[in-house]
Amino acid sequence: MHVKNLECSYCHREYEARRLHNVCTECGKPLLVRYDLKRISKFLTRQALYARRSDLWRYREVLPIRREDNIVSLGEGWTPLLHVSSLGEAVGMSELYVKDESLNPTQSFKARGMAVAVSMAKELGANKLAAPSAGNAGGALAMYCARAGLKAFLFMPRDTPRANIIECEAAGANVTLIDGLITDCGAEVARRKATEGWFDVSTLKEPYRVEGKKTLGYEIAEQSAWTLPDVIIYPTGGGTGMVGMWKAFDELQQLGWIGEKRPRMISVQAEGCAPIVRAFEAGERFADEFQNAATVASGLRVPKAIGDFLILDAIRESGGTAITVSDEELIAGAREMARNEGIFAAPEGGACVPALRKLLARGDVKPGERVLLVNTGSGIKYLDAFEGKTKARKSKGEARKSGLGPAMRP
Repeated sequence: MHVKNLECSYCHREYEARRLHNVCTECGKPLLVRYDLKRISKFLTRQALYARRSDLWRYREVLPIRREDNIVSLGEGWTPLLHVSSLGEAVGMSELYVKDESLNPTQSFKARGMAVAVSMAKELGANKLAAPSAGNAGGALAMYCARAGLKAFLFMPRDTPRANIIECEAAGANVTLIDGLITDCGAEVARRKATEGWFDVSTLKEPYRVEGKKTLGYEIAEQSAWTLPDVIIYPTGGGTGMVGMWKAFDELQQLGWIGEKRPRMISVQAEGCAPIVRAFEAGERFADEFQNAATVASGLRVPKAIGDFLILDAIRESGGTAITVSDEELIAGAREMARNEGIFAAPEGGACVPALRKLLARGDVKPGERVLLVNTGSGIKYLDAFEGKTKARKSKGEARKSGLGPAMRP
């Protein structure tokens, strides 16, 4: 009821909110939901949240669903924000925290985005949803579509962790494996969606996954007593979480719930796939596709992100930076988080630990600052990576050149 319109994040063209949209028809960039925050601020207060449900729908007024019966929920959100004193002692910090997204349904932060995207697709009349996925997004889409009674069509790299593929199949999704990267999978969705009648819910190619992810920012603020951390270290693939948090902080300020202070946003990528880091270091606003992308952290293997400029804007506007870690370092970081804190982080979340050490050594982070690491998912889905059985495989040259590899069911 409080949505004003959709707005292109780049050219600022406005679109009607109560219709299915993908990207801007003028420039091809992501659309964002805009709310009447001035009106909302007149009746919604921070205190009003105290008695509300403990999931992301506690922020109902700044989410786009109009009818309560269209909400598709598995209890996503309101994950713990933990003070990790043992890990902090190991790196020489007293104010170190982890936002642990592994406790979401489907064991990753992808549940946030898909809960809102599937709810809006249901509300707006779509019944067949399609997306490329390197793992956790596919599992989340499959489960939320099952919950909603919608059909899911997923295209995944053939070397996606087997646990993710089984998860999607168990939920009844139509799964196609591609010899290539997530970009090749996305090309297949784009090629077939019109003839197949699919609505494309790829990362930032529809407006609502970012609305679910932005609740990370709302929760971080509320769980920190409305004082944001000095630094947020975020493992970045498609980057929807960083884009969402940055949007949330702006909305929170407009609501009068926080001031102007922002955390320094730090993007962590794998050495084998670091398009954002390269663009940041080169001073570019857009990131070139990262050739021969390879990493065991499948969620970080995104060679080209449609929201690249939004990620880079958030980093630069916040005074943050971008940094890489090796596959060996991110696996060791996940093990260290498990040993010190009992958090079995996904390799992506594990990447935050070696990144923090490098940032401390460089002086980009000070030992006395309050730092938040975002663990995006559970290590349980990456057992081969932890056993050393998975190699950072590259896509086949022919698949990369054509944009499409052979598509076969497993």
